[in-house]
Amino acid sequence: MQRAAELAVKEINARGGLRGRPLALRIMDDSGRADVAIRVAQTLVDDPEVVAVIGHLTSGTSLAAGRVYGAGRRPVAMISPSASSPDLSGVNPFVFRICPTDLSHGAQLARYARQTLGARRAGIIYIDDDYGRGLRLSFATEFRRLGGTIVEEDPSLPTTASLEPYLARMRQVGGTDVLMLATERGGAELALRDQAHLGLRWPTIGGDALTGIEAAGGGALAEGVRLSSAYLPDRPGERNAVFVAAYARAYEGQRPDHRGAGAYDIVQLLARVFTAAGTDRLAVRDYLARVGAGVPAYDGVTGTIAFDGRGDVPAKPVVIGVVRDGRIVTEAAQ
Repeated sequence: MQRAAELAVKEINARGGLRGRPLALRIMDDSGRADVAIRVAQTLVDDPEVVAVIGHLTSGTSLAAGRVYGAGRRPVAMISPSASSPDLSGVNPFVFRICPTDLSHGAQLARYARQTLGARRAGIIYIDDDYGRGLRLSFATEFRRLGGTIVEEDPSLPTTASLEPYLARMRQVGGTDVLMLATERGGAELALRDQAHLGLRWPTIGGDALTGIEAAGGGALAEGVRLSSAYLPDRPGERNAVFVAAYARAYEGQRPDHRGAGAYDIVQLLARVFTAAGTDRLAVRDYLARVGAGVPAYDGVTGTIAFDGRGDVPAKPVVIGVVRDGRIVTEAAQ
């Protein structure tokens, strides 16, 4: 997020800034914790130089901080590139996001598992937080609707040392056709290692929090894992190709992920908003609320951004990626 946002700011300032003034970022770290996110949000709300917020990264921190940004005498708009919990929708008029919700991610993963992989039985391991519970529920609901069976749904925590008991129990009840990991990257890596230890070869899928797993074990551990995402670097289109190339030049051959691409789009979108509406916080929020409904939608590297009345982008699609040779590439069969 930070690298892509900084790249966007450099590009904007190289063009002369906004109305002759440079755009600046203030970088804050919420440590992925709701209590820290609340303190960060209050600091930003109290700073008159801050006119909009890009973030937060996770659903839990966004839910906590979003309520702060929308309160008080001088609320400020927050736009998250990656917080996907359905609970964030409509929290308050100052909260926006440019990514699909877990309802879209879970449903797309269920359709892929049932219709493309032909899975009839699914096992789920989920991290017991807003993200994991939301993704688990949306996947299970759609998978069952399509005629599939959920053989087991097991919770985990970041401190969970082994998932072998869950996997062994799934094997005892006849195994699964697909293992759904509604976890973060660390939990998914643990599940993959424990599968290998037990000699299991179940097709494995997961949500966008698995991004980065392509590098696990030198790229070998996650080979063939499928995951859902709002953005993949091989997305077609000249604008995205230019962004990916610029990112690789700026950061030594690295590729952006959905969080970085989203942050890049948000900076570029805010530059348009500041130019058109100025930097008054309420004016910024009001203009954002009209993007796609009164003012033109924004065509970014992640796709078209058009907000609904709840601050969501319901038209944004979810794509399935697959890990191949240490990279996540768009799955052709979806």
